[in-house]
This record gives sequence, structure tokens and C-alpha cells, in this order.
Amino acid sequence: MTRWPIVVACAAVLPGLAAGQYSNRPTSDSVSAPIRDVRYDVTFMRSNGQQRAIDVAMSFNTAGTSPVLLSLPAWTPGAYEISNFSRWVVEFAATGDGNKSLTWDKLDYDTWRIRPAGAKALRVSFRYVADTLDNAMAWAKPDFVLFNGTNLFFYAEGQPLETPATVAIHTEADWRVATGMSSATQPRTFTATNYHDLVDMPFFVGHFDLDSARVAEKWIRLATYPAGAINAQVRSTAWDQLKRVIPPETTVFGEIPWETYTVMEIVDSSYAGASGLEHQSSHVDVLAPSYVGSEFQPSLYAHEIFHSWNVKRLRPAEMWPYQYSHPQPTPWLWVSEGITDYYADLAEVRGGVVDERGFYSLAAEKINEVMNAMPVSLEDASVNTWVHPIDGTEYLYYPKGSLAGLALDIMIRDASDNKHSLDDVMRGLYQSDYKHGRGFTATDWWNAVSAAANGKSFAQFSARFVDGREPFPWDSILPIAGMRTRQERVPRLGVMTQPDPSGVVVANVQEGSSAAMAGVKPGDYLVSVGDIPVEDQQFGAKMRAKYGASVEGSPLQIKVRRGAETVVLPGKLQFAPGDVVIEADPTAKQKAVRIRNGILKGVTGQ
Repeated sequence: MTRWPIVVACAAVLPGLAAGQYSNRPTSDSVSAPIRDVRYDVTFMRSNGQQRAIDVAMSFNTAGTSPVLLSLPAWTPGAYEISNFSRWVVEFAATGDGNKSLTWDKLDYDTWRIRPAGAKALRVSFRYVADTLDNAMAWAKPDFVLFNGTNLFFYAEGQPLETPATVAIHTEADWRVATGMSSATQPRTFTATNYHDLVDMPFFVGHFDLDSARVAEKWIRLATYPAGAINAQVRSTAWDQLKRVIPPETTVFGEIPWETYTVMEIVDSSYAGASGLEHQSSHVDVLAPSYVGSEFQPSLYAHEIFHSWNVKRLRPAEMWPYQYSHPQPTPWLWVSEGITDYYADLAEVRGGVVDERGFYSLAAEKINEVMNAMPVSLEDASVNTWVHPIDGTEYLYYPKGSLAGLALDIMIRDASDNKHSLDDVMRGLYQSDYKHGRGFTATDWWNAVSAAANGKSFAQFSARFVDGREPFPWDSILPIAGMRTRQERVPRLGVMTQPDPSGVVVANVQEGSSAAMAGVKPGDYLVSVGDIPVEDQQFGAKMRAKYGASVEGSPLQIKVRRGAETVVLPGKLQFAPGDVVIEADPTAKQKAVRIRNGILKGVTGQ
């Protein structure tokens, strides 16, 4: 592609053009000519890995002389943000019959307009720069690439998205390909019956570990990069967790909607934290090494796999069908994401990954997160995530939505004498809405909740805790399910930290705190407190266990890395009012115990 130099001063107007006019760029083109026989050829060889780029060609047939308008999505469903994947497209070209070059231009920022000039068989080609480590993006290394269909696969603007397509992967003979897409008869060739399925099947291509097992009578595959990043012991643990969390989730809906499910996992030290992105028969996790085998791992698996029912199939009406050119905000992400997170906790306890106290700990952690955040309604948080507000509420619909699920589950079981639960709501909507090809509405949701609760109205609950910003009244809700809260006393350092690729860096030190008196400074990297490494995933629990019963003012060594030097600072133990803790209520009445057991075991009527 020829690149014209940038002109800073542009007051002059070319002869024959009035200011503000565009030459040969009619605005009437809004719908593409129909296309058929669509095929995508994706090439990723070792040379591509060295250049961190994917070579893509799309071939198709058309008829007539009308322009073909090809668009790339602006976002990936599940990642609620505009990414504009066209940014990473370079070296675009279009040819027709006999490899003849065709005229093309950009109709808008993500749409290419090709003029067939009588050609029937068209081909467009481009290079896609794969340099962004993110679940929704394309990311390459010398021996590996992750890409999503939304990154690479054009659709015909304004045409129905029901066109079938074929994808052929061209790569090294000794490399692997993993995807949820259906295999065709040719090697490394895959098919999709429509565009929605086509772009909901991410790919791993390259040198990575891959194994499989039967779980709940279906095949599950575990693909992990880089090869060897997950050792045999951790891999065995991961398989045990997958085998435990999937059956309880299946029980909620009464069916498994896929024949094969692929867990796709990238481990990379440049990544801070852990995240997953759901798809209808797979999900992509990106983890920092410290999260591999951590307590968070089964929760991540359970959350993303539950999405294969809730949001990939059962989802709000505002997101049905998906529109790829613009945001699709909905006030119901607290159901799609938050209640999914509640069911991740349920899958862990019902599957035996955690015990009863582990479930209480998961719920209490969310209560504390919400209590320490700015008050925000669930509906507002759901909508606002598209713009990533800087007040700390951009993802609050996860923990607060999970807690709404717990509260609704308790209230439904209480009103129905434990004969019904939130499971009935999810299963009923899956059958009545998803199975009938539509998304659920507010009326659908609250009618289903009310029906499960023997006609109880939830109008006040919605007004106060979903549309409103009132805190959940746990002191009155939890006892209904034989649970109660208390506030613990915890060791307190008095620092604000954030992870980065070099460790856990101190962002702020509170005046008068234990850390301040010991001499901890902003910019220090915390190494350990006492003999407990700060990067230990169980750091908080170990601190409470070791120092919770100690006398305030006891010696407390704080080890930091300051520049190239490691320094041990003499601190003194301080305490602060701690987090809320949930525990079983030993005085609970029989009905409350039945409700508690029903939640923990996934049963009703007992």
C-alpha cells in the first residue's frame, strides 16, 4: 500500500473540489453485494512468528458490479470494550479473476470497499500484526500464535451473517492447531455454518502442550503454551478440578451444549494477573506464572465454562443477536457475569474443590470487595463497563452480581420452602428464551425469579439492590440460610501495592502505619513479611494464621527490594478491623439448615 506523507497545514483546496467534499467517495454504499463460497486461508510459519504477524487471505464469489464491502468487527463478545481490530491490518490488497488487481478504498475505519469490475471470484489478502497479549486479541511468539476470529475474519457489510465459511490453517508440519471449530475432511481445515460461530472459535497454532480426557461423557481438551509451562503435577491438579466443576454446572441446565470443549491457556511472565474469555465451546486464559496451580485456577475454569450456557447461549435481549460494529450495552451483565461467578463458587463447593468454609470464604471476599468500593447500582455498573470508568467500578458487576445471585437463591429457597432455587430460574430461561432463539428481557427474568419463589414479588429487591445502590442487608439475608457474619481482626501493613512484571511494587505508604514506621517507601518492591513471600497466592491467609493471635507491637520484619539492593526493615505488628467473615450459624433453625445444605449440595425439596 502506498503511504502518502502527512501534511500539517491543509488550508489549500485542490482545483475542482470545494472544501469539505471528497472525490469518488459516494456515501450511498451501505450494503455490500452478496458473497458466497467464503474461505479464509490463515498462514503462520516460523517466519511469521519471528515477525509477529499472520498472513490472511479471504476468497469468495460475488455477482454483478456492485461494490463488495468487507468489515472487521470492532469488539469481541465477552470483552466489553471497543478494540477496532482494523488497526492491526497492513498490506491490504484485492484481486479478481486471473489475479487481476482490483480498485479498493476505505469506506470507514473498519470497512474496505472493493469494486469487482466484472470479476466473479475475488480474493483479498493482508497481514495482521499479532503483538497484543490479551484474550480478545492476536498474540504471536516465534513458535506460537493465538488469534480470535474477530481479529481476522471479514464479513459482508449489511448482509445476513448466516453465510457458511471454511478456514484453512497453513503452518509448520510439526506444529499443532487447537480450536473449537468443527474439522472438515481436509487436514487443518475447519468449517462454520454462520459468522457468529466462525468468530467464536479462537485458535492456538504452534508448539504447545495438548491432552484430553472424558468429563461428563464429553471430551475436554487442555491446550497450554508454552510447552512445559505447566508441569505434570499441576496439570494433574487442573484435570482434577475440571472433572469436579463441570458436572455440577451441567446439572443446573440439564444438558451439555457441546461435544468437545477446549481450555486454552497461555502462561507468560509479562502478564500481570489472570484472566479468561469465554466462547461457546472453549475459553482462553492468560496467566502470570504465579497463578498457575493457584487457588484462583479452579474458579477461573468454573467461571468460563459456565459461560458456555450463560451468555454464550442464554443472554440478554440487548445482545441478541451480536452486532460487531458497535457497542451493545446492557444493564444485565450482573446476570451474565456476576451470577456466572456465583455459579463458579457453587461448582467448586458442589464438586468438592473447596469445602463449606471455602465457599463461605469466596462469598465473604466479594462482600468485602463491594463494601470497600464506591457504591454503584448493578445496572449502572453493567452499562458503564464499556467506558471503563476511573472510579473503580468498571468490573464491580462481577462480585456484586455474584452476591445478588446468592441473595436471590436464598430468597427463592425461603419462599418455596427449599423446593425451588436459582437453578430453576437459569434452567427455565435457558429453555424458554435461548432454545427459542431470543435473548431474555427484564420481564422474563423477574417473572422467572417470582415463579420460582411461589409468586413472591422482587420489585423492591430490584429497586433497592439492582437499580438502586443500597448495600445488601446480610445480617437479615444470611440467617435465612443458616449463615452469619462476623468481623475479624487482621494484621495491617498500611501500604497500597500493585503487581508489575518485576514483582509487587509499593504505590503508597499510609502515615503512621507499620510499614511507614519501618521505613518502607513508595517504589520499593515488597519481597516478604516475616517469612511469608508477598507473591504467595495465600499471603493474606498465612498472615492471619501466623500473626492473628500475636500481641500488637510484636516485632515484624519487612523485606523489600530497593533498586539493586534487598533490605530487611524492622517493623512492629499493627492490627486493623478486618474483613467480614461468613460462617455457619450454630443456632440456625431446621429450615435454614435445609436451605444452607441445598445451596451447598445443589439440591431442593429436602
